[in-house]
Amino acid sequence: MEQLFYLSDLFGVAVFAVTGALTAGRKSMDMFGVLVIAIITALGGGTLRDVILNNHPVSWIRDDTYLLVASLAAVGTVMWVRMTRPIHQKGLLIADAFGLAVFTVSGTEIALQHMMPISTAVIMGVMTGVVGGVLRDVICNKIPLIFQQEIYATACIAGSLVFIGLLELQVSHWLATGIAMLVVLVTRIAAIHWHLSLPSFHLLDRD
Repeated sequence: MEQLFYLSDLFGVAVFAVTGALTAGRKSMDMFGVLVIAIITALGGGTLRDVILNNHPVSWIRDDTYLLVASLAAVGTVMWVRMTRPIHQKGLLIADAFGLAVFTVSGTEIALQHMMPISTAVIMGVMTGVVGGVLRDVICNKIPLIFQQEIYATACIAGSLVFIGLLELQVSHWLATGIAMLVVLVTRIAAIHWHLSLPSFHLLDRD
């Protein structure tokens, strides 16, 4: 199970690195910029999570496979785009949804391993899923997806709660992981496809 968890974490790193590389490409960055954005996107959320949980050394410091996977994913994305045609915005959002699903569950799992309460585990799951993308968008001078009128962090919260709930019901770990990831992925893709969003708050000035 630990090996499966590790591989899924690396998959999330690769997917988020792809989204970082694609975003950097849309800003016409050079190869160094592409690598920096890809690595920040892939490892930013997990780094902040590990620092808060005092989980030292953080994942990519104790295991340089994380950096290697992120770098290879970034370089591979650049080569793929140059040999084929550019990926549309919807493709970028769907790739981001896959990374979001993997990192939300892995962040929740790590918090539970540190004996954190449910509320903290959910926050760590959301943080692991969204922080890398927030850093990516801020550096690339974009409004982060989490602050737009789309269901984004809400999908993470739902997936994290489903994961914790299934474990409490003693569902097998691999099944709970798969279902929780699917909840995040389906919720996010549905929001993209049907433009679903939470109600917005408009404060009107009164004379």
